Amino acid sequence: MKRLYRSKRDCKIAGICGGIGQEWEIDSSIVRLAFVFASLVSGIFPLIITYLVAWFILPKGRPPEEVPDTN
Repeated sequence: MKRLYRSKRDCKIAGICGGIGQEWEIDSSIVRLAFVFASLVSGIFPLIITYLVAWFILPKGRPPEEVPDTN
């Protein structure tokens, strides 16, 4: 099951766009540009509220991968 996380490495403010870029396997700069474009088209306030809500809801970083026991 896929789950969206905020990025620990690719983080400018909260790591939301970096996490989306990692999950969709695209450059996070493209996600950031799309976010800025969408905020200018739809009005800045709704997307700022969405970003702040995502900041509080999404967990930071992926949990460490469980390594199976070879014994």
